[in-house]
Amino acid sequence: MTPHSDPPARSKSPRISDHFERRRPSAIRVAGIRFAQRSDDTRALNVAIGNVSLPMHPAMIRRAHDLGGPESPFAEGVVRYTSTVGLDETRDAFRNILASGGIDTANLHIQITDGGSQAMELVITGCCGPAGSTIRPLLLIDAAYTNYTAFAERLGRATVSVQRSLEPDGHFALPSMEAIAATLERENPGAMLVIPYDNPTGQLYSQESLVDLARLCVEHNVWLITDEAYRELHYSTDETVSVWKISEDEVPGITGRRLGIETSSKVWNACGLRIGALVTDNPEFHQRAVAENTAGLCSNHIGQWIFGALAHESIADLQQWYADQRRYYSAMMTRLSTNLQELLPGVIVSRPDAALYSVVDVRDIAPPDFDALAFVLWCAEEGAAEMDGDPWTLLTAPMAGFYHVPPGAPNPGRTQMRIAFVEEPDRMAKVAPLFAQLFGDYCRRIKDS
Repeated sequence: MTPHSDPPARSKSPRISDHFERRRPSAIRVAGIRFAQRSDDTRALNVAIGNVSLPMHPAMIRRAHDLGGPESPFAEGVVRYTSTVGLDETRDAFRNILASGGIDTANLHIQITDGGSQAMELVITGCCGPAGSTIRPLLLIDAAYTNYTAFAERLGRATVSVQRSLEPDGHFALPSMEAIAATLERENPGAMLVIPYDNPTGQLYSQESLVDLARLCVEHNVWLITDEAYRELHYSTDETVSVWKISEDEVPGITGRRLGIETSSKVWNACGLRIGALVTDNPEFHQRAVAENTAGLCSNHIGQWIFGALAHESIADLQQWYADQRRYYSAMMTRLSTNLQELLPGVIVSRPDAALYSVVDVRDIAPPDFDALAFVLWCAEEGAAEMDGDPWTLLTAPMAGFYHVPPGAPNPGRTQMRIAFVEEPDRMAKVAPLFAQLFGDYCRRIKDS
């Protein structure tokens, strides 16, 4: 360019990627984002996201309070990287937790991650085919936790699914093992994902179901991924279900194909700590997953140290903690189910068997053109009902995004919403009457329009 020539014309903006152009907020965040843009005085009960409000385990709280104390590695204000695999103590904490559930940890390899989310990304990368291809997709069981789909899209990996059905009695029924086997044969996935204490449905898989699914994975030579974030949060049985309890005698060939996802977020009430783990009985997968994660350097050192306190708790103490958590959630979940069915006869509420979620299905009582996403956005943007003299609204997660259906096919999530039991009991007691009032107002609005 000469000194007197005109500068080249600038475009208005650099072009963002196709992926970013397509991306929309997760179903578990969309209501909160819309409500944040609201300008009136309405208050919100946010049960759309599993953002637990309970305090952490006391041993973790003590460490959080002692960050600058003499026992803390941060007393001098220095916060260095840890190894990529994580602090030994933090890995031992997860090992202790697994052992407290009756799991033999002798041959398990543990890698610390940035919450369970980073572990999800690593297993998808490590199990599925090349980015941009449909080779060796991830097999999901719908309704499936939306983050798996989001991470697969981000990584350019394909997903396929089989679909559960919500029965009138609130039970989520798995497809037959024959139907799942046919999908495995047809789609040739790289891995099957199972969430035994299920998010979003609250379904509890039996140990027998896990064994049956494990046999299919061996038969079709695919990885078995189990997300056990909510292990120990089970309310309909005393049994702790886990993929790690499956023996070679039960399923010959299962050893070396299991990948487990752990987290501090749920059972330990530390969502914001962002500490998780990838557990496997395959030493090569472990080594390669750590190598892949060296690009991320390490997980939060302070969070690792706080969570590491659980390495020193007794099995009896941990089991008492689980019992207390189960009592807390079970009472709230049962109460909500009963109250909703009393206030809205004909509504279907998934059985409160595990985790901390219920799915509410209004398919039998809603107008024909009812859409859960539209209802959720209306509640966030303008819906309100008087409660204790104040205007309130309710934020839930629309379920359509948890299903994977072909274009034009009916989506069961169109009439379903997920409720997370994350508010204190007195506030959770308001959820059923608030939902009933807002649902009634919205349906009348539809009929009048």
